[in-house]
Amino acid sequence: MIARRFFFAVATAVVASAAFLSNALAQTDQGPTLAGVIKRGYLSCGVSEAPGFAQTPGESEEWRGFDVDFCRAVAAAIFDDPTKVRFLGLSAKERVPALQAGWVELMGSAAPWTQSRDGQRVIYAGVSFYDGQSFLVRRQRSFASAQDLSDISVCVQQGTSYELELADFFRARNAPFKPKLFPTFEAAAAGYDKSECDALTADASTLYAARARLTTPLEHDVLPDLLTKAPRGPVVRQGDDQWLAIVRWILFAMIDAEEQRVSKANADAALKSEEPRIRHLLGVEGDRGANLALPSDWPYRVIKHVGNYADVFDRNLGPASPLGMERRVNALWNKGGLMYAPSVR
Repeated sequence: MIARRFFFAVATAVVASAAFLSNALAQTDQGPTLAGVIKRGYLSCGVSEAPGFAQTPGESEEWRGFDVDFCRAVAAAIFDDPTKVRFLGLSAKERVPALQAGWVELMGSAAPWTQSRDGQRVIYAGVSFYDGQSFLVRRQRSFASAQDLSDISVCVQQGTSYELELADFFRARNAPFKPKLFPTFEAAAAGYDKSECDALTADASTLYAARARLTTPLEHDVLPDLLTKAPRGPVVRQGDDQWLAIVRWILFAMIDAEEQRVSKANADAALKSEEPRIRHLLGVEGDRGANLALPSDWPYRVIKHVGNYADVFDRNLGPASPLGMERRVNALWNKGGLMYAPSVR
């Protein structure tokens, strides 16, 4: 009886060890998306043109922007070269079909994350930018918050969710207002610039871009309040969990790097840090790439070539950029914002 029990225990241990080894080996295998990207020699990334997020100023210029830089971060992690990415400009209607059809492996960003959009054979890898409907107002009116708005006229695009949310906002507060309807957002922004209304409403990112095109941009502010939730982020096809994890953890690494104060400027010096969290983040200790089939130093590649989250935000959207955007809800969680990432370890 004892011999049988011993034999059974040994056999069970052998089977368990074999299963563990098999799983460990499987974890290092390249999934279909990663294998295809490596074989081709570059990442194919879809972007939608929008000021600060994805734009090219001319035929001879390179794509630039917040979403563009994230795609370059993925290329850097895979190839140690952020230039090994090809961009495909896509309209709102083309984004999901292009991803479903395999024209691109990644959308740098898409429409705001909702349940219905998460079920079209695509999946959001995370939130890279928290957006939502707000108001653009003139500084001379001294509106500190949307709660101060009452008995004003608001320029808004007709037939959109902005129009509905605007009415709900003022109705809930029992505050009078006058909507001024326009067929397009561009027309609404032009009307606001001509002082045809007291405020302009749309998503905050759209308002910052509109402010940059006004006659006197510095005389206007985007209020800090968000009437709606419109989280945006990178999107991939469903069905390849490894590729989803790669894209997700690249975003997390960039956020975590900002929290650890590891940036594009000091990435090389940080390799010599004795701080355990920084050593784990950069792949100096442990193998950060084992489960992702990437080199162990992939986070260092991302930060060195592209930067942490703050580097990318400041370069494309921040106060020194044409949009002049404040971090607000997109600040780190420990600085009053919503940006939070699990540790890369």
